[in-house]
Amino acid sequence: MEPQLAALALSLIIFNLLLTTTTQNPSCQDTCGSLHLSYPFGSGPGCGSPTFQPYTTCTTTTKQLLLTTHTGSYPITSISYSTNTLTLTPSSMSTCTSMQPSPSNLGLDWASPFQLGPSTFILLSCQPPTSSLTLKDSSIPICDPSYSHLCAAIYTCPSVTGLNLPLFPPTNTCCVYSPGNLDAKGELDLRGLKCKGYTSVVSLGDYPTDPNKWEYGVALKYNHGGGLDGGIVETKCKSCEMSGGVCGYATSDNSFLCVCENGYYNTTSDCSSNNYSGVQELGDIWNSESGSGLPASSAWKTLFGLLALADLIILAA
Repeated sequence: MEPQLAALALSLIIFNLLLTTTTQNPSCQDTCGSLHLSYPFGSGPGCGSPTFQPYTTCTTTTKQLLLTTHTGSYPITSISYSTNTLTLTPSSMSTCTSMQPSPSNLGLDWASPFQLGPSTFILLSCQPPTSSLTLKDSSIPICDPSYSHLCAAIYTCPSVTGLNLPLFPPTNTCCVYSPGNLDAKGELDLRGLKCKGYTSVVSLGDYPTDPNKWEYGVALKYNHGGGLDGGIVETKCKSCEMSGGVCGYATSDNSFLCVCENGYYNTTSDCSSNNYSGVQELGDIWNSESGSGLPASSAWKTLFGLLALADLIILAA
């Protein structure tokens, strides 16, 4: 092949790599599966609130929003932005249709913006009698006898055999723990309570005696916190979302950024055409010192170096 043609082919390959690198950078998404994502939740790093991102993320393969804590990862099945609550469905949690021993404790990180919400925990297959069940270093019983009818109802489910219980077991192996609380480690310590499993009910609906129609899940409350998050929702973030953008942040300093539909950061308040200043491409570190607006990563420098070499070959030929 002639040197000019070889150099031209190399230039075209490098130019295509530049375009591919640009277009394949993912932007922040406003959905994860069937869930609508709004601030403070985000689909990945640089999206939503920096105080939420270490704990919540959207999986790339299954498109499922997960909450990750020191005890495991839990699917988030619903979010109420008006009440600042969400619902988890831990895989180890029992329901009327499926009961099994829980291999690990349910836990939250104390440093996270999440706390237990208005859920009713029902501890299952506990060492009887549950009337004397207490937390470690406490003598106060945790089981509420006024909710014993819930134990009687959940124990009518045939799946109790998954907990090595007989059909219609005695209710003195069941405990309604409401309001539930976590121990000093931020966990619902089933082993310490000597219970094999648990379920959590968000709502009994119109059927308090029919566990097949209960809404199961662990309700959590969340807060935006202070500092950066304090005044963003009603100011910059609202303007960003109204312009079609997704609220995010710069991973370098956690400062607010509006991520626009074309996958670029907008360092002003929204995605309006007259607000593009200091634009950054998602996922890249840009060279702000040179003022060139070009990426400063080593991969980009290498590509531009090869492109310059190709030009020199063409000029020398």
